[in-house]
Amino acid sequence: MVTPVIEARDVGLTFQTGDGPVHALKGVDLTINRGDFVSFIGPSGCGKTTFLRAIAALETPTEGHLSVNGMDPDAARRARAYGYVFQAAGLYPWRTIAGNVKLPLEIMGFSKAEQEERVRKVLSLVDLEGFGKKFPWQLSGGMQQRASIARALAFDADILLMDEPFGALDEIVRDRLNEELLKLWARTEKTIGFVTHSIPEAVYLSTRIVVMSPRPGRITDVIESPLPRERPLDIRDSAEFLEIAHRVREGLRAGHAYDE
Repeated sequence: MVTPVIEARDVGLTFQTGDGPVHALKGVDLTINRGDFVSFIGPSGCGKTTFLRAIAALETPTEGHLSVNGMDPDAARRARAYGYVFQAAGLYPWRTIAGNVKLPLEIMGFSKAEQEERVRKVLSLVDLEGFGKKFPWQLSGGMQQRASIARALAFDADILLMDEPFGALDEIVRDRLNEELLKLWARTEKTIGFVTHSIPEAVYLSTRIVVMSPRPGRITDVIESPLPRERPLDIRDSAEFLEIAHRVREGLRAGHAYDE
């Protein structure tokens, strides 16, 4: 049965600044169902990160209705409905990898035994077994970002929100982490919202691709992917993949017709 977990109806968000209002989002309508992997793609400043932050109650819409698991985003935050992965790993250099991963568990009051078990489990999920006692500076950028994902998974929220987590990594590392993220998604069956600037990344990872226009951010296309859930990297050379990528590119071009 299809279960909606994130619903946006005519969502708009305007920031008030010293130079006047900035219209970040306008008329956003979207439903994300349980188990979806939805990527948001668009030019810089199109509001894709703002929308992700609104889902996470880090920003507040000024128009429309937004719900997460049937609650307003702030109630969903208090109910620990999601984990959030930022662009930078954001690990504390004075804490070990295990110490970083268990930080939200400490804040939430989990017992020490439960913390240890959850840290062990999520480090295994992201292929960092044996690195718990290392410090962030002892790990590569890609490994640090995997640790950041483990931290977001530690309290086992059903929704994982990811804001360009691989944007600063080189292409070889990014490809590997894309493969690992798909495997992680298959194992955990979580609902994932993923912001990216990369067309190949969006097409490779997603069950649906949301194409957004320049500010104010609007949705210009929602593309349902026909690709199988198990996707080797070489699927990117297939005609089907290239056809989806072409539609995303055309959607990005069409979005500029909205530019003000």
